[in-house]
Amino acid sequence: MTGRVALLRGINVGGANNLKMADLRGLAERLGWSDVRTVVASGNLLFRSESSPGFLANQMTDALERAFGLDLSVIVLTSASFGQALAACPFEPEEDRQVHLFIPDGEIRLDQDIIGKFGAQSEELTVIANIAYFHTPDGFGRSKLAAKMERALGSTVTGRNLRTCRKIADLSG
Repeated sequence: MTGRVALLRGINVGGANNLKMADLRGLAERLGWSDVRTVVASGNLLFRSESSPGFLANQMTDALERAFGLDLSVIVLTSASFGQALAACPFEPEEDRQVHLFIPDGEIRLDQDIIGKFGAQSEELTVIANIAYFHTPDGFGRSKLAAKMERALGSTVTGRNLRTCRKIADLSG
């Protein structure tokens, strides 16, 4: 069976979309996903399945709505492709919370007007193989562009900081 990473958008962030990780694991197991583990309490699942990433994402999206009334975007990647995305990160920040990877559920279409309007001089946004890497040396929470990321990327995305991505990759390998 192929190792997979599921990233749920907006779980347990700022008091919204609260979901216990034990409940999420249980839901994934009821869907037939095997070797299910969670990483950090923000909607990161590691599991095994032979089904396609698109099918698995739709399956979890529907199950979350039925079981918990949560209407969330779910992105599923192979563990290998997640590891490749992490390895392609062009930044080596002083603090790994200064870099975020944004994974889209479609094709990224950069909106240079939004980036120019909201991006700070110190920030850098790079897209490699349809993954956006965003370096915020002055802090992600201070970034005006971070709040506009979906508009800037032209796609629904889910983001994870480099620290979380490293942890996911370490545990999925």
